[in-house]
Amino acid sequence: MSLAPNVHDAEPIPEAARAEIDRLLASGDLFRYTAAADAPVTLLEREFAAFMGTRFAVAVSSCSAALFLSLKALDLPRGARVLIPAFTFAAVPSAVIHADCQPVLAEVGSNYRIDIDDFAAKLDTGIDAVLISHMRGHTSDMDAILALCDARGIPVIEDAAHSLGTLWHDRRIGTLGAIGCFSFQSYKLVNAGEGGMLITDNPDLAARAIIMSGAYEHNWKKHDGLLNSFARWQNRLPLYNMRMQNLSAAVIRPQLPEIDRRVRDGRANHDHVAARLNACPWFDVPPPLPAETRAPDSIQFNLAGFDSDADAIAFQDEAAARGVAVQVFGLSRDNARAFWNWQFIEGPVPDLSRTRAMLMRACDTRLPARLTREDLDFVADALVAAAEAVKRPETRAYGT
Repeated sequence: MSLAPNVHDAEPIPEAARAEIDRLLASGDLFRYTAAADAPVTLLEREFAAFMGTRFAVAVSSCSAALFLSLKALDLPRGARVLIPAFTFAAVPSAVIHADCQPVLAEVGSNYRIDIDDFAAKLDTGIDAVLISHMRGHTSDMDAILALCDARGIPVIEDAAHSLGTLWHDRRIGTLGAIGCFSFQSYKLVNAGEGGMLITDNPDLAARAIIMSGAYEHNWKKHDGLLNSFARWQNRLPLYNMRMQNLSAAVIRPQLPEIDRRVRDGRANHDHVAARLNACPWFDVPPPLPAETRAPDSIQFNLAGFDSDADAIAFQDEAAARGVAVQVFGLSRDNARAFWNWQFIEGPVPDLSRTRAMLMRACDTRLPARLTREDLDFVADALVAAAEAVKRPETRAYGT
């Protein structure tokens, strides 16, 4: 019997990073502003901006830091209402609260994307900004979202933590709104353990984010092309010290040329398993939207015909017994992606029946780009067998 694939480890860090890391360790030069110019973080910002096709990139300590700085860069008033999807990671509403704003949750449908009718209705309730989280790499209808927001003069931030390499009408996700934010945490497409990036074409937003990230005194002069904007904000903004350090940049930079290959492999892996699951009556894998070219490193699917929570939990347990970790979002204890667990948001838990129903049957399984076809078939076989064991107990047979 084949062994269950390891879906948790990331790809090895490219060998090219080692010499630079050794050089940095030998010099002790880990702070991004020590060098007069061309520190590793500075080079990473230039390279990432060029890859994304944007004017400015700001490297920070995490995607959560990038989201927080984005909201602060917009200069929103204290208590500003920020519309976010109800299906996202707890770090997203946390960043909103950290920025002294109030999260407002929009319904998300069974395809894991924002319900545009609910979004449009809530947009007219005094919303000051929109933070679109492309959760697990599923892109909501950005044409509709941007049109609605543009008509009302509401800025849009993209949380693209799961969407590096995803395209919308052949444009890179993260470049559609005023600001895009990315993650380099270990489970993301590019792995630095931790780290984040903020991108924008707006010089004033970039300058504000750079200063608040921790470019104290005149360290902002080591960033390209923003002298006029920097001078405007010198000593007028608080410093939150959310900078990236040089070791992280040294780990990230040699991975940038790997992005397109990882995207291609990850999409092929996802589509292979999705086809296998969609051929089974107990699963539904929602398709991409027509404008969307995805870059997945995991797969999400809905349980079909699982009318009881007990059956859904039994499926989760059966899959684990076969070596495949599956998370039913709404049935996993204290899941940070279930909105009713965000008890740090003031006020009663909102009534979001569509999102709640989706989360109670939506499943999540990692499919890193490095998996082989044999690995993928092991995952698909285990999931199908687990569903059959619950729905048709007479077919129960471990190890098949």
